[in-house]
Amino acid sequence: MALLEVLHFPNPRLRLKAQAVESVDESIRTLARDMLETMYTEGGIGLAATQVDAQKRVIVIDLSEDRNEPIYLINPEITELEGSEQMKEGCLSVPGYYDLVERAEKIRFRYLDLDGNTIEREADGLLAVCVQHEIDHLDGKLFIDYLSPLKQQRLRKKLEKQERLERHQAQVL
Repeated sequence: MALLEVLHFPNPRLRLKAQAVESVDESIRTLARDMLETMYTEGGIGLAATQVDAQKRVIVIDLSEDRNEPIYLINPEITELEGSEQMKEGCLSVPGYYDLVERAEKIRFRYLDLDGNTIEREADGLLAVCVQHEIDHLDGKLFIDYLSPLKQQRLRKKLEKQERLERHQAQVL
């Protein structure tokens, strides 16, 4: 397995839309396992392929405390949305920033597993939020897109300032 580089906002590649997976083959299984290892290393609970610059509709999620219950979603799609709730979200592509986002409280969704089998299931709570968040990534959307324009502008300025500071420190060294 290999660690992959996680793209950070405002990288424009995060806005690219992922392409459907034609067949679940060994290359897709390898990508999914590498994504899972990367997600664990980065301390996340979900990761979309677009976040590691792979334009495939692949997501990995693991909400377990022991990090031993991975869910692999290939070509995921939400088929039903119900209710509404707000939850504080963060993102490996927007490190160190968290904010409230309103999403559907309960969802029904369909996806392929690593063997190419079609799975349909329902989710609520954190899993529902995580699936919606990661599918947004596959569609080129970030959780910060749900925030007010003022919050988005402040975040962009903060991250650009942080990036300039890191580049300056690297030059000094």
